[in-house]
Amino acid sequence: MKFSLAVAMIPLDQLVPLARTAEQCGFSAVALPDSLFFAEKASVDYPYTADGSRMWDGETPFVDPLIAAAAMGAVTSTIAFRTNVLKLGSRNPLLLARQVGSVANLTGGRFELGIGVGWAPEEFEWCGVPYRRRGARVDEMVEVLTKVLAGGMVEHHGEFFDFDRLQISPAPGRRVPLYVGGHSAPALARAARVGDGWTSALMPFEELAATIVRLGELRAEFGTADRPFEVQASGVATHGYVELAAVGVTDVTVMPWAMRGLPMDCPLEAKQDAVRAFAAEHVAP
Repeated sequence: MKFSLAVAMIPLDQLVPLARTAEQCGFSAVALPDSLFFAEKASVDYPYTADGSRMWDGETPFVDPLIAAAAMGAVTSTIAFRTNVLKLGSRNPLLLARQVGSVANLTGGRFELGIGVGWAPEEFEWCGVPYRRRGARVDEMVEVLTKVLAGGMVEHHGEFFDFDRLQISPAPGRRVPLYVGGHSAPALARAARVGDGWTSALMPFEELAATIVRLGELRAEFGTADRPFEVQASGVATHGYVELAAVGVTDVTVMPWAMRGLPMDCPLEAKQDAVRAFAAEHVAP
């Protein structure tokens, strides 16, 4: 079992020192959240809470996860950095490919791209991207990203994106893993078809176990069952990590200070103490 450290909604000056602490404690990765902006009024409910409410407000601190990964990568040497998850649908794939390739190279191949479509219509429309047909658009974006990040001259002529031969250099020295988030049927199919893994969010244990079984069925249907596949879970209410491993979870994303009941803006030292205590009990040296 691997463990990733979640650093959502905390003071930005704590990110870099927490990355160092997580690396020293044997965490596999730092899981970086993504939020483009906070719309005062949301036209749809947030899909990962029971009542549809958002767990943050307009004053909650966020930083671009790719920039955060570059900053953290500069002071570490082994720990990975994963977007958990990047809202892909409202972005441009060529610009994103340049950013992902840059971070992957600057961190020595320690960057992992976790993606989701995005849930808020405002994030699409206000960034100049239609909300309609967002799933099909994201599928084509994944195709573009995969082509460009592989290196060399590539071209693409699709429904949403069209460009002649181009190249972004240098390409990442190693392939950037792609993890797909989302609980819907299309998201699960996307993860099984093109992903190196799947990321859950706040899913009850019984539902998580059933979803992992479904992912196995989908991977068999798509002919991808023989490929390595990560199952990342966060916010799961369970009796322990042994149960999660038994149903197929390979990586658990945790926030040790929140598990102690500490607020997101608690002092850095309190967070570091919580990380060290959790690692001493659960993280293999």
